[in-house]
This record gives sequence, C-alpha cells and structure tokens, in this order.
Amino acid sequence: MPRLAANVSWLFTELAFLDRFAAAADAGFAAVEFLFPYEHAPEALARAAERCGLEVALFNLWPGDWEAGERGFGALPGREADFRASLERARPYVEALACPRIHALAGVPPAHGDPADCRRAFLGNLREAADCFAPLGTTVTIEPINPQDIPGYFLTRQDQAAGILDELGAANAALQLDVYHCAKVEGDPAGQLERHIERIGHLQIADPPGRHEPGSGELDFPALFAQLERLGYDDWIGCEYRPRAGTWAGLGWAEPYGIRAEGAAVEAL
Repeated sequence: MPRLAANVSWLFTELAFLDRFAAAADAGFAAVEFLFPYEHAPEALARAAERCGLEVALFNLWPGDWEAGERGFGALPGREADFRASLERARPYVEALACPRIHALAGVPPAHGDPADCRRAFLGNLREAADCFAPLGTTVTIEPINPQDIPGYFLTRQDQAAGILDELGAANAALQLDVYHCAKVEGDPAGQLERHIERIGHLQIADPPGRHEPGSGELDFPALFAQLERLGYDDWIGCEYRPRAGTWAGLGWAEPYGIRAEGAAVEAL
C-alpha cells in the first residue's frame, strides 16, 4: 500500500498553515511535507507535527524572492553565497523536525547563461549541501520540473538529474521524481520509474494536465502504485496537487489507501 504524505502547502489550504497538520492527521495521513517553512519558527512546526504524531517527510531550501521570480540558487553561477545562506537557514528546521529529506531547487538561470557553467555550479552547490546535511542523516534531493510551470528552470528531465547525481556520487543525494512534471516533459512516468528507481529518494504525485488529484486526468495511479510496490519502493509519496473542489471533497481517490474523505467538522473550524 502506498504511504501517502499530505503536502500542506497545497492541501487543507482552507485552514491556517499550522492547523493543516491536525487536518492531515485527522484524514489519516501519517506524514506531511510542505514547500517552505520559513515564516514559522522551527519549534512551532515541530510542536504541530509532534502533537499529531506526524512525520515531516520533506521541505525545500529557501528559494529567494519568489514574487520576483527566483526559484532557488542551485544552478546559478555567482549565487553560491545565496545558496550557502539557504543551507544555513534550513539547518535549524531540519534539526527541529528531524527531516530526512530536503529539496535543493536548481533555479532559473539568466537566459544568456552557459548551461555547462550552470551544471558546474549545481554540482558544487550540491556537494556543499550533501556535506552540510550528512551529519544529520538528511538526504538532499533534486527534482526535474516542467518548463510550463516554471519557465527557464534548469532541471527538467530525469536523465539530466541522473547524470548530475551520478557525477556527484554523494550517498545522501537522490532524485525527487514528481510524476506530474515527468508526464508533462517525458510522457512516460512508468518507464522513468523503472529506469531510475535506484536513484529515487522521494516521490510526488498529481494528475496531469490540471495538476489536480489522482483520477482527475491522464494517469493510471493504481497501476503506478502497483508498479512501485513491485519495484520495492516503500517510502513516502507526497500528494502535491491542487484540489479541484476543496481538499476533503477530493480525497475519495485515496480511501483505498487508508485516507478518509471526511472533514466537514475540521473544515468548519
């Protein structure tokens, strides 16, 4: 059975952020993930997770000025100091949450940038990230993202990520495969799962083309879950999708996997 983690930056947004932990637990999730924790103190997040008995599966390094279009610094030559600052900013959260994974965003390089320079910068930054988090037992993940959702993003394909990870050679660096992004770019998430299963450190799901809940679009999620079981993947699968009509109304797809599509009482709080 797939182990589902609620991405509370996308789900339960009917509630204030810290209240979403309890809502996720009430729905039957045993873990959460989120994009960026930095508006809240590490201790507040840890208390919210501990009260509900939730594991925090993953969050992202600080991306920079999101409103200005920044999407991380990993593959941006000349922004190494900003990347290093994002490591320092994230470390107290990793420690407080005992978080086993952190996503290092590649970022959007300048349009005139040299891809080879960007790759070298990414490798150097990832080495520093892997060294930073290894003593905490935390894996650094990299995620290919489709260029429709983030135009100009440096990392877009699974084989591109695989080449970087293979050259990096860090034991605590892994692929974060989001089947939505994979389907949008490569059109073959089942084949990519088969090809890269040994590199995968985290999975995320949403159904293309709308990035809504499984069953709303093109992918056969029961078949994908069966494939993952056959391949031996038994770690968290982050539900990073945009509910079409409210979080609880859209959870019916997950009932076979231990999630309760009930939440009217929680939703009304």
